[in-house]
Amino acid sequence: MVTVQVLIPCYNYGKYLERAVQSALNQPGVDVNVLVIDDCSPDDTPDVCRRLVARDPRVRAIRHETNMGHIRTYNEGIAQIRGDYFVLLSADDLLAPGALSRATTLMEANPSVGMTYGHVVCFDGDEPPEARLASPGTSVWSGREWIRKVCRAGKNFVVCPEAVVRGSVQTRVGGYDTKLPHSGDMEMWLRIASISDIGHVGGADQAYYRAHQQSMQRTIHSGFLFDLIGRREAFRSAFDKEGALLPERDQLHDLARRSLALTAIQHARMLCDFPNEDTVPASDYRDFAVSVFPPIVNTGRYRSLLASERQDKGLLSNAMSQYKAKLRRFAHDEILNRVEYRWARRTGVYIPRYYF
Repeated sequence: MVTVQVLIPCYNYGKYLERAVQSALNQPGVDVNVLVIDDCSPDDTPDVCRRLVARDPRVRAIRHETNMGHIRTYNEGIAQIRGDYFVLLSADDLLAPGALSRATTLMEANPSVGMTYGHVVCFDGDEPPEARLASPGTSVWSGREWIRKVCRAGKNFVVCPEAVVRGSVQTRVGGYDTKLPHSGDMEMWLRIASISDIGHVGGADQAYYRAHQQSMQRTIHSGFLFDLIGRREAFRSAFDKEGALLPERDQLHDLARRSLALTAIQHARMLCDFPNEDTVPASDYRDFAVSVFPPIVNTGRYRSLLASERQDKGLLSNAMSQYKAKLRRFAHDEILNRVEYRWARRTGVYIPRYYF
């Protein structure tokens, strides 16, 4: 039976911790051990850890005397990998039933696969929805093919709790980059794909991501421009590390920069009509697009954005015109949301929105 080490870093998430640990311990078909690292939480996390350790010998806990931050905590756990496979699970997230068995079965059958992921269910209540466990099939991409898909989309395909990494591959690439507190996970997946193939479990739900007001994405890491900057830095860092050895490294990096620029232009164009949708002005997104991919200024999309910025703002001052424009945009976005979700759920990859 394969062994899986689940690292659960925890800061002030004592109320969620026990549920996260149990979601790992209850995985069938694999030998699981859990390492909880309490990053000096001021809540009841130490008490929860003591109960968990006393209850199950498969659980080990470490408590920091001072807060070290999430990246250093991740890397401390990665340095202690002893299992065949490794999972990083936030204390407020959950693994779906059977997730580890489905992922490791794929990887045992495909030794070249260094990481496998699947669908993540986002929820915001106390109880997650019932997981869909039927898996109609799996996919395996060469690492280079998968990287190209990420560059073409200009976005991260993997949330985090659904990622199962081969222990030897995780040890080889090492820990997370402390200079990338927001996009270190995206960089990690790109680095792994630079030295191994990537697998995907189709259909079945592999993990649960809890959305709540205290989550890092809602507090420290928020804002779309902030997110685009993080993606840019993730691509840059990955292609300076393991990705530097890829024969098509420069071509892939250019593709990623172009995708980020087009995404920024698309968002800026929307802000010309509806500036209240973002606290950051459209001009900042335009400047980002030019900085990340200067040839964007020669495209029709860029010229169209400039024309929109120069238009008299009175064009949308009429209440009915503005209402109709908003309805059109809502319908467009709603269709894209459904297409993107269904395609990603089935294939594990995203369609770039600027293609529409």
